[in-house]
Amino acid sequence: MTNQIKIAVIGVGRWGVHLLRNFLAHPQVNVVAVVDPHPERLAAVKQQFDLDKAVILTTQWQDLKTVPGLTGVAIATPATTHYALIKDALQQGYHVLAEKPLTLNPAECRELCHLAEQHRLILTVDHTYLFHPAVEQGKTVVQAGKLGDLRYGYATRTHLGPVRQDVDALWDLAIHDIAIFNAWLGQIPVQVQATGTVWLQGAGEHRSRGAEVIPYTDSVPQGLADLVWLTLTYPDGFQAYIHLCWLNPDKQRRLGIVGSLGSLIFDEMSISSPLTLLHGEFEQKGNQFIPVNQKQVVLELEPGEPLGRVCTSFVGSILNNTPSEISSGWVGTELVEILTALTLSLSQGGKPVFLSDRIVKDQKQ
Repeated sequence: MTNQIKIAVIGVGRWGVHLLRNFLAHPQVNVVAVVDPHPERLAAVKQQFDLDKAVILTTQWQDLKTVPGLTGVAIATPATTHYALIKDALQQGYHVLAEKPLTLNPAECRELCHLAEQHRLILTVDHTYLFHPAVEQGKTVVQAGKLGDLRYGYATRTHLGPVRQDVDALWDLAIHDIAIFNAWLGQIPVQVQATGTVWLQGAGEHRSRGAEVIPYTDSVPQGLADLVWLTLTYPDGFQAYIHLCWLNPDKQRRLGIVGSLGSLIFDEMSISSPLTLLHGEFEQKGNQFIPVNQKQVVLELEPGEPLGRVCTSFVGSILNNTPSEISSGWVGTELVEILTALTLSLSQGGKPVFLSDRIVKDQKQ
């Protein structure tokens, strides 16, 4: 096709290989290069996808600078590498789709957002859940007022591995549920709290500590937290509670919002009913509260792989020269700002941390 855009995928590990799969299947994309520092990964994807001989396979990011007509790059590398790679890509004139989190530093995120705007380039963050049909439908339900007065929210994200060695469970897992709550509520938190526990990787170590528990203290966190509990407080007083753990065999991906007229549940592990509206309220008789109007409605969802929607949105943003309304660099910056505040709370034993309004101010400058 003459209107295909040329894209390179940087990093084909556990997640990057799925980005590669989706871009290879996209009718408006021509994957021209794959970059990964591990030659065995390059060999594996070449065989898995039967890549054309014209596709450049390289261990060096710098080799992309000689690729003619390269339009954009998809970056799925460790978070610690994002800032340098994204900045270099933008300065080379490439549109960027970056795996979450955008970077590990809010100031770096804001710099990259401004850089993309200055060069009139698209910067999109792969917050995949924001493109999930259940999350899109859930946002419609909540903002239509079908739950009545909103009371509180809760989420659980647990599994047995993988255990990251570059970030803790907070940075690895929390961003998904925070993004969903922000999207459904149409707000970002004004105050956050976090507490955590370390079992596997103590300070300066990346090995098992057996049953020894290393708690977070009032100073620097001692290692990478395996278990984290979060509280998010929003401008209208709504609170959401999140439980995160990567060493719990009870795999859960469940998020809910409770209102005066019922609850909305997104249960990713439920194949038959991932999004359910549970109607129910109380009728007061004397000093008794009687449950009434109880029923369960399984909401139908549009088909489509969320990551495929991410890739399609990125391509559309490039072709239309319009930033993503769902997951722009600024959305990614908000989430990194929240995670940074949660990290501060975690290091201070759960002390509440108030978020600033500097993200909004930066966008207006």
